[in-house]
Amino acid sequence: MKTRKLGNSELELTTMGLGTWAIGGPWQYGWGPQDDNESIAAIHRALDLGVNWIDTAAVYGAGHSEEVVGRALKGHVREQVFVATKCGRIPQPDGPPKGDLRPVSIRAELEASLRRLGTEYIDLYQFHWPDNETGTPVEESWATMAALCEEGKIRYAGVSNFDVPLLERCEAVRHVDSLQPPYSLLRRDAEAELLPWCLRNGTGVVVYSPMQAGLLSGTFSMDRVAEDDWRRRSPYFQEPALSRNLAFVERIRPIAERHGKTPGQLAIAWTLMNPAVTSAIVGARRPSQVEQNVGAAGWRLTPEEMAEIEAALEECQV
Repeated sequence: MKTRKLGNSELELTTMGLGTWAIGGPWQYGWGPQDDNESIAAIHRALDLGVNWIDTAAVYGAGHSEEVVGRALKGHVREQVFVATKCGRIPQPDGPPKGDLRPVSIRAELEASLRRLGTEYIDLYQFHWPDNETGTPVEESWATMAALCEEGKIRYAGVSNFDVPLLERCEAVRHVDSLQPPYSLLRRDAEAELLPWCLRNGTGVVVYSPMQAGLLSGTFSMDRVAEDDWRRRSPYFQEPALSRNLAFVERIRPIAERHGKTPGQLAIAWTLMNPAVTSAIVGARRPSQVEQNVGAAGWRLTPEEMAEIEAALEECQV
């Protein structure tokens, strides 16, 4: 599998990373029940097929995703697998997670993540969301990330779900190594300002939900979505949007099939066509999904196909 350099860093990431949101199991923003052994098998399969990095977060299953990743990586050469995780979302017993990017909280979360992952350092440590609750200036939070890099506890520092003004405030303190935004055929707002900013400033981009949480996979059915799956609350999965989105999948299916590919593989490959994008984070819950997803690697769409996809999207989203 090909690699791309993460912005101006020395980190060479495969063009697909394994996303582990779903393997956190049931929680407020979970994907329903998940078998840990199957999760570990999926991680091992991804590594066997050449994926060299894994993305997780402390909040996924209140740390359970990190624990599973840590178990899966035992016995692997640490330097051969890049681990990315996130901080700044604190689980609450009686409500949604709360934002907290105070320096003391960042450091406490990092130590807990290191323990769960069974590692001495994190390759890419990221702010999960902006902190709109504690009143902590982002400059103060980002200075803590810079200090952690200097201390060797993290190699590179990034942010997720930040806008350009916040990126610029961070950049004034220390270079932002990466941005993790949502980006898919159905969610393209990052194209307006975020991706151009990253390209100009040497900030790598690792996009999440390239298949829009499975909606673009080509095999999606609401009948298989658990009752406690967060997607049941998402506008993308509710009518009338759901029918329009699924109609779009059928419109692009023939384009994918010309190459022996699936709509999901096309959706992943499409995100990688943007010159700002380093890698796409693709979630999987079982080895068979991993095997399907990696089929997108190395496939470049032609300009004619890109135009055909664009026309299909315009037709179905009217």
